Amino acid sequence: MHITNVLVAGLCLSASAWAVSAAEEPIQPIAAATITEPAKVELGKQLFFDPRLSRSGFISCNSCHNLSMGGSDNLPTSIGHNWQQGPINSPTVLNSSLNLAQFWDGRAADLKAQAGGPIANPKEMAFTHILALDVLRSIPQYRKAFADVYKSDEITLDAVTDAIAEFEKTLVTPNSRFDLWLKGDKKAISQVELEGYQLFKSIGCVACHNGPAVGGNSFQKMGLVAPYQTSNPAEGVAGLTGKDVDRFTFKVPTLRNVELTYPYFHDGAYWELEKTVDVMARLQLGRTLQAEEVDKITAFLKTLTGEQPNFAVPQLPPSTNQTPRPHPFE
Repeated sequence: MHITNVLVAGLCLSASAWAVSAAEEPIQPIAAATITEPAKVELGKQLFFDPRLSRSGFISCNSCHNLSMGGSDNLPTSIGHNWQQGPINSPTVLNSSLNLAQFWDGRAADLKAQAGGPIANPKEMAFTHILALDVLRSIPQYRKAFADVYKSDEITLDAVTDAIAEFEKTLVTPNSRFDLWLKGDKKAISQVELEGYQLFKSIGCVACHNGPAVGGNSFQKMGLVAPYQTSNPAEGVAGLTGKDVDRFTFKVPTLRNVELTYPYFHDGAYWELEKTVDVMARLQLGRTLQAEEVDKITAFLKTLTGEQPNFAVPQLPPSTNQTPRPHPFE
């Protein structure tokens, strides 16, 4: 009996020590989404997938933030109305609720503020908010859904962006293999992946890539140690402030699901994760990594791929207005 008590005490002490150790890690597990207003989330999902919020009737939020492609579009920069090429790489919508702000330059404070931007952007969905609301008001099913959720007969931009944001808040990707390791499953990642994580910490990557989203919670200058060479015109925060000191300062992207969200950086210049790791080490940390070190860090980054959103594309309510719109790719 005495031996059993000692063993039990030892196991409890070990579990307790592991919990303390995991809590001290710079990265925390992502929590699964908690849905308190399912009707609002369902309405937001319909709006997210509805191309009728665009001028052409062909482009939806999902066009640039494709939920089957890691929440991005796997293009260097997105293609908008009339084949217009966007100025910057499309950031993933997955886990975007964990960001301290939205867009690369942080010009939107939250998901609700972000949701209305692409609708009226002439290079993206190329519509107007007034016309988009008119479209929604012309569809009886949408009028009923908004009335049920928002207790009003009026469909407003505030309600539209609120619903889209509520849906986007559910797009989290918990239970990655690394999350399972953080929670105590020591077999969830391999020795090579663990060594990659230790390198990720020891060389300083965690200074910017930390927290549940492994990024998204700070702004940093791209090319801190050595300049980043690009032909992309985006200036980062300087485009908002007009200050040269803010040039090339961008929101640090999340590394969750990073193996799915290629190409990388704000200009989408790098397609291979290994090359991205090498460039970041040199430009941000002043470190020249050996090929083996790059491979280990890359292996660790792939453990951050979590459970992807799993639901069917919603059946959209039929339109009552058959007026043809200009095709976006003509």
